[in-house]
Amino acid sequence: MLIQRLERSPGRKMVPLRMRSCLSSVLLLNVFYSAVSSLYFHIGETEKKCFIEEIPDETMIIGNYRTQLYDKQKEEYLPATQGLGMFVEVKDPDEKVILSRQYGSEGRFTFTSHTPGEHQICLHSNSSKFSLFAGGMLRVHLDIQVGEHANNYAEIAAKDKLTELQLRVRQLVEQVDQIQKEQNYQRYREERFRQTSESTNQRVLWWSIVQTIILVAIGIWQMRHLKSFFEAKKLV
Repeated sequence: MLIQRLERSPGRKMVPLRMRSCLSSVLLLNVFYSAVSSLYFHIGETEKKCFIEEIPDETMIIGNYRTQLYDKQKEEYLPATQGLGMFVEVKDPDEKVILSRQYGSEGRFTFTSHTPGEHQICLHSNSSKFSLFAGGMLRVHLDIQVGEHANNYAEIAAKDKLTELQLRVRQLVEQVDQIQKEQNYQRYREERFRQTSESTNQRVLWWSIVQTIILVAIGIWQMRHLKSFFEAKKLV
Protein backbone atom coordinates (compact mmCIF):
# COMPACT_ATOMS: atom_id res chain seq x y z
CA MET A 1 0.00 0.00 0.00
CA LEU A 2 1.38 3.39 -1.00
CA ILE A 3 0.59 6.46 1.09
CA GLN A 4 1.16 9.96 -0.23
CA ARG A 5 0.54 13.34 1.34
CA LEU A 6 -1.55 15.94 -0.45
CA GLU A 7 0.28 19.22 0.11
CA ARG A 8 -2.39 21.88 0.40
CA SER A 9 -0.50 24.74 1.96
CA PRO A 10 2.84 25.41 3.67
CA GLY A 11 3.05 25.60 7.45
CA ARG A 12 2.43 29.00 8.95
CA LYS A 13 4.67 30.60 11.61
CA MET A 14 4.06 33.31 14.20
CA VAL A 15 4.89 36.81 12.93
CA PRO A 16 5.11 40.28 14.49
CA LEU A 17 1.97 42.39 14.88
CA ARG A 18 2.89 44.74 12.05
CA MET A 19 2.85 41.85 9.57
CA ARG A 20 -0.59 40.49 10.47
CA SER A 21 -2.36 42.40 7.69
CA CYS A 22 -0.02 40.79 5.17
CA LEU A 23 -0.59 37.43 6.83
CA SER A 24 -4.35 37.79 6.45
CA SER A 25 -3.99 38.38 2.71
CA VAL A 26 -1.63 35.43 2.33
CA LEU A 27 -3.98 33.25 4.38
CA LEU A 28 -6.88 34.17 2.12
CA LEU A 29 -4.88 33.17 -0.96
CA ASN A 30 -3.75 29.94 0.69
CA VAL A 31 -7.32 28.98 1.52
CA PHE A 32 -8.63 29.85 -1.94
CA TYR A 33 -5.90 28.07 -3.90
CA SER A 34 -5.19 25.14 -1.59
CA ALA A 35 -8.74 23.98 -0.94
CA VAL A 36 -8.76 21.99 -4.17
CA SER A 37 -6.36 19.11 -4.82
CA SER A 38 -6.46 17.60 -8.31
CA LEU A 39 -4.16 14.84 -9.57
CA TYR A 40 -4.03 11.52 -11.35
CA PHE A 41 -2.14 8.33 -10.50
CA HIS A 42 -1.71 4.74 -11.68
CA ILE A 43 -2.51 1.57 -9.75
CA GLY A 44 -2.12 -2.12 -10.56
CA GLU A 45 -4.55 -4.96 -10.03
CA THR A 46 -3.87 -5.56 -6.33
CA GLU A 47 -2.47 -2.16 -5.46
CA LYS A 48 -4.02 0.14 -2.88
CA LYS A 49 -3.09 3.82 -2.90
CA CYS A 50 -3.73 6.21 -0.02
CA PHE A 51 -3.43 9.96 0.36
CA ILE A 52 -3.20 12.10 3.49
CA GLU A 53 -5.22 15.30 3.61
CA GLU A 54 -5.02 17.71 6.54
CA ILE A 55 -8.58 18.85 7.24
CA PRO A 56 -10.08 21.09 9.95
CA ASP A 57 -13.04 19.84 11.94
CA GLU A 58 -16.63 20.12 10.71
CA THR A 59 -15.51 20.52 7.10
CA MET A 60 -17.22 18.93 4.11
CA ILE A 61 -15.04 17.18 1.53
CA ILE A 62 -16.13 16.07 -1.92
CA GLY A 63 -14.01 13.78 -4.06
CA ASN A 64 -14.65 13.24 -7.76
CA TYR A 65 -12.82 10.53 -9.66
CA ARG A 66 -12.83 8.78 -13.02
CA THR A 67 -10.84 5.78 -14.22
CA GLN A 68 -9.10 4.91 -17.46
CA LEU A 69 -7.71 1.58 -18.67
CA TYR A 70 -4.63 1.30 -20.86
CA ASP A 71 -5.35 -0.03 -24.35
CA LYS A 72 -2.25 -1.84 -25.63
CA GLN A 73 -3.46 -1.81 -29.23
CA LYS A 74 -4.13 1.92 -29.36
CA GLU A 75 -1.34 2.63 -26.85
CA GLU A 76 -3.42 5.11 -24.91
CA TYR A 77 -5.71 5.32 -21.90
CA LEU A 78 -9.42 4.94 -22.59
CA PRO A 79 -12.46 5.32 -20.27
CA ALA A 80 -12.92 2.22 -18.14
CA THR A 81 -15.87 -0.09 -18.64
CA GLN A 82 -18.92 0.12 -16.40
CA GLY A 83 -18.12 -3.24 -14.78
CA LEU A 84 -15.02 -1.87 -13.11
CA GLY A 85 -15.54 -0.46 -9.63
CA MET A 86 -13.48 1.52 -7.14
CA PHE A 87 -13.52 0.98 -3.39
CA VAL A 88 -13.09 4.15 -1.30
CA GLU A 89 -12.15 4.14 2.37
CA VAL A 90 -11.60 7.21 4.56
CA LYS A 91 -10.12 7.21 8.08
CA ASP A 92 -9.93 10.09 10.52
CA PRO A 93 -6.83 10.96 12.62
CA ASP A 94 -7.95 8.41 15.23
CA GLU A 95 -7.96 5.62 12.59
CA LYS A 96 -11.75 5.48 12.75
CA VAL A 97 -13.40 4.58 9.44
CA ILE A 98 -15.83 7.35 8.47
CA LEU A 99 -16.44 6.18 4.88
CA SER A 100 -16.18 2.71 3.37
CA ARG A 101 -18.06 2.15 0.15
CA GLN A 102 -17.72 0.74 -3.35
CA TYR A 103 -18.48 2.95 -6.34
CA GLY A 104 -18.45 2.55 -10.12
CA SER A 105 -15.71 3.33 -12.60
CA GLU A 106 -16.60 7.01 -12.25
CA GLY A 107 -18.21 8.65 -9.27
CA ARG A 108 -18.24 11.02 -6.33
CA PHE A 109 -17.76 10.44 -2.61
CA THR A 110 -18.60 12.87 0.20
CA PHE A 111 -17.80 12.98 3.89
CA THR A 112 -17.60 15.50 6.73
CA SER A 113 -14.67 15.67 9.13
CA HIS A 114 -15.47 15.69 12.85
CA THR A 115 -11.88 15.58 14.13
CA PRO A 116 -9.17 17.99 12.96
CA GLY A 117 -6.00 16.46 11.59
CA GLU A 118 -4.67 14.09 8.95
CA HIS A 119 -7.37 12.10 7.16
CA GLN A 120 -6.38 9.08 5.10
CA ILE A 121 -8.17 8.59 1.78
CA CYS A 122 -7.57 5.18 0.18
CA LEU A 123 -8.69 3.86 -3.21
CA HIS A 124 -8.35 0.48 -4.87
CA SER A 125 -10.18 -1.46 -7.57
CA ASN A 126 -12.78 -4.10 -6.80
CA SER A 127 -11.28 -7.59 -6.54
CA SER A 128 -13.97 -9.33 -8.61
CA LYS A 129 -13.25 -7.52 -11.89
CA PHE A 130 -9.50 -8.05 -12.29
CA SER A 131 -10.03 -9.85 -15.58
CA LEU A 132 -10.89 -6.49 -17.12
CA PHE A 133 -7.40 -5.26 -16.44
CA ALA A 134 -5.74 -7.85 -18.66
CA GLY A 135 -2.54 -7.24 -16.73
CA GLY A 136 -2.59 -3.53 -17.50
CA MET A 137 -2.54 -0.41 -15.38
CA LEU A 138 -5.45 1.69 -14.25
CA ARG A 139 -5.23 5.48 -14.33
CA VAL A 140 -7.34 7.28 -11.75
CA HIS A 141 -8.10 11.00 -11.97
CA LEU A 142 -8.91 12.36 -8.50
CA ASP A 143 -10.24 15.81 -7.63
CA ILE A 144 -10.68 16.65 -3.92
CA GLN A 145 -12.61 19.78 -2.93
CA VAL A 146 -12.49 21.01 0.66
CA GLY A 147 -14.81 23.34 2.55
CA GLU A 148 -16.82 25.97 0.71
CA HIS A 149 -15.20 24.97 -2.59
CA ALA A 150 -17.25 21.78 -2.37
CA ASN A 151 -20.50 23.75 -2.63
CA ASN A 152 -22.33 24.09 -5.91
CA TYR A 153 -23.41 27.72 -5.70
CA ALA A 154 -25.38 27.56 -8.94
CA GLU A 155 -27.66 24.92 -7.43
CA ILE A 156 -27.85 26.81 -4.13
CA ALA A 157 -28.88 30.03 -5.91
CA ALA A 158 -31.55 28.22 -7.92
CA LYS A 159 -32.90 26.35 -4.91
CA ASP A 160 -33.01 29.30 -2.50
CA LYS A 161 -33.84 31.86 -5.24
CA LEU A 162 -30.92 34.10 -4.32
CA THR A 163 -29.94 37.23 -6.17
CA GLU A 164 -26.37 37.64 -7.38
CA LEU A 165 -25.59 39.96 -4.45
CA GLN A 166 -27.08 37.55 -1.92
CA LEU A 167 -25.11 34.70 -3.46
CA ARG A 168 -21.85 36.68 -3.27
CA VAL A 169 -22.52 37.55 0.36
CA ARG A 170 -23.17 33.89 1.14
CA GLN A 171 -19.94 32.90 -0.58
CA LEU A 172 -17.99 35.46 1.44
CA VAL A 173 -19.57 34.29 4.69
CA GLU A 174 -18.68 30.68 3.97
CA GLN A 175 -15.16 31.65 2.91
CA VAL A 176 -14.65 33.55 6.16
CA ASP A 177 -15.99 30.54 8.06
CA GLN A 178 -13.52 28.29 6.26
CA ILE A 179 -10.65 30.67 7.06
CA GLN A 180 -11.65 30.60 10.73
CA LYS A 181 -11.63 26.79 10.68
CA GLU A 182 -8.17 26.83 9.10
CA GLN A 183 -6.91 29.24 11.77
CA ASN A 184 -8.38 27.09 14.55
CA TYR A 185 -6.72 24.04 13.04
CA GLN A 186 -3.35 25.82 12.91
CA ARG A 187 -3.76 26.75 16.60
CA TYR A 188 -4.60 23.12 17.33
CA ARG A 189 -1.46 21.98 15.51
CA GLU A 190 0.65 24.57 17.35
CA GLU A 191 -0.73 23.42 20.71
CA ARG A 192 0.01 19.77 19.91
CA PHE A 193 3.53 20.66 18.80
CA ARG A 194 4.11 22.64 22.01
CA GLN A 195 2.87 19.70 24.11
CA THR A 196 5.16 17.33 22.24
CA SER A 197 8.13 19.67 22.70
CA GLU A 198 7.48 20.06 26.43
CA SER A 199 7.07 16.31 26.85
CA THR A 200 10.34 15.68 24.97
CA ASN A 201 12.17 18.28 27.05
CA GLN A 202 10.93 16.69 30.29
CA ARG A 203 12.02 13.23 29.15
CA VAL A 204 15.47 14.52 28.19
CA LEU A 205 15.77 16.26 31.58
CA TRP A 206 14.78 13.15 33.55
CA TRP A 207 17.08 10.97 31.44
CA SER A 208 19.98 13.34 32.22
CA ILE A 209 19.15 13.20 35.94
CA VAL A 210 19.01 9.39 35.86
CA GLN A 211 22.36 9.23 34.05
CA THR A 212 23.91 11.57 36.62
CA ILE A 213 22.58 9.45 39.51
CA ILE A 214 23.90 6.27 37.88
CA LEU A 215 27.37 7.81 37.36
CA VAL A 216 27.51 9.07 40.96
CA ALA A 217 26.39 5.66 42.27
CA ILE A 218 29.00 3.86 40.17
CA GLY A 219 31.71 6.28 41.37
CA ILE A 220 30.77 5.70 45.06
CA TRP A 221 30.72 1.93 44.54
CA GLN A 222 34.16 2.00 42.88
CA MET A 223 35.62 4.06 45.73
CA ARG A 224 34.19 1.68 48.36
CA HIS A 225 35.42 -1.34 46.38
CA LEU A 226 38.95 0.09 46.07
CA LYS A 227 38.98 0.99 49.78
CA SER A 228 37.97 -2.54 50.79
CA PHE A 229 40.58 -3.96 48.40
CA PHE A 230 43.39 -1.89 49.90
CA GLU A 231 42.24 -2.75 53.42
CA ALA A 232 42.26 -6.45 52.56
CA LYS A 233 45.83 -6.15 51.22
CA LYS A 234 46.76 -4.14 54.30
CA LEU A 235 48.05 -1.31 52.15
CA VAL A 236 46.20 1.32 54.15
